[in-house]
Amino acid sequence: MPEFIARRLLQLIPTLIFILVVVFALVRLLPGDPASAILGDRAIDADVERINRELGLDKPIPVQFWVFVKSFATGNLGNSITLKLPVSQLIADRLPITMLLTFMAAVISLLMAVPLAFVAALKRDRPPDSIIRGGFQVGLSMPVFYVGLILLTIFGAKLRWFPVGGYGDGFLDHVYHLFLPAVTLALSLSAILMRNLRAAIIGVLDADYVSFAQSKGLATRLILYRHILRNALISTLALFGLSIGTLLGGAVITETVFAIPGAGRLMVDSIYGRDYPVVQGLTVALAVLVSVTFLLTDLLQAWLDPRMTK
Repeated sequence: MPEFIARRLLQLIPTLIFILVVVFALVRLLPGDPASAILGDRAIDADVERINRELGLDKPIPVQFWVFVKSFATGNLGNSITLKLPVSQLIADRLPITMLLTFMAAVISLLMAVPLAFVAALKRDRPPDSIIRGGFQVGLSMPVFYVGLILLTIFGAKLRWFPVGGYGDGFLDHVYHLFLPAVTLALSLSAILMRNLRAAIIGVLDADYVSFAQSKGLATRLILYRHILRNALISTLALFGLSIGTLLGGAVITETVFAIPGAGRLMVDSIYGRDYPVVQGLTVALAVLVSVTFLLTDLLQAWLDPRMTK
């Protein structure tokens, strides 16, 4: 296991370099330029040249990339063009909100998917199985923004069980404000996880070692936990790790629908404002977050199946 962890950590280095190159290139491919976004449509050429010189955009692309890499290595991501604040401060303020929303959505999706997958697998091709799969299929077929609007209208505007927007004050208030957006994100992910875990459980139920454990007279709870769930979760964990990026992408839409001041909403505003430093910093931060999630997923899979460390 220590050698496996060391190998995975070393693999993060080329991944991070590739992320920096891609982020730097994609931001430069955005239509328009920061100077025009700052000065407006009536900007004269002299003012555009002055803004580009102040932002360092008049330098050759290799020089700009080297400055970008040095700034990232030192933690100095520059200042926001539109908000006039340090990018690192904006990320420190906004990213935890998105991380909490994503974490809550992930937990809710697991709490929904795991027990219902067990019920659907143990009752396969029976009415409970059909009802569970049909219900999740409806949630999976609807876009995230539409699900959010429905939940917001019913539970926020009409029943007033949850706030219609904002982030609140204090941890418990944060959780209360983010619960409805987290459910919005969790519905589609839980449907995917449920179907995958159901298929994995059915495959494990037909395995010889499960039949042997039952013939030995082991308790049903022990068989479900030690033999069925432990082996069935391996593929579902891989899918769960890959879905974290999807959750972060869905958070951009969800934060806009529920007026949450998170990193996703900041990303949208920065793209419209051609705010290069913020877009670069946020993209790299989110990419690193997803890479770390992949690492943790691999470690959990290796714990469930030690053969993966070889």
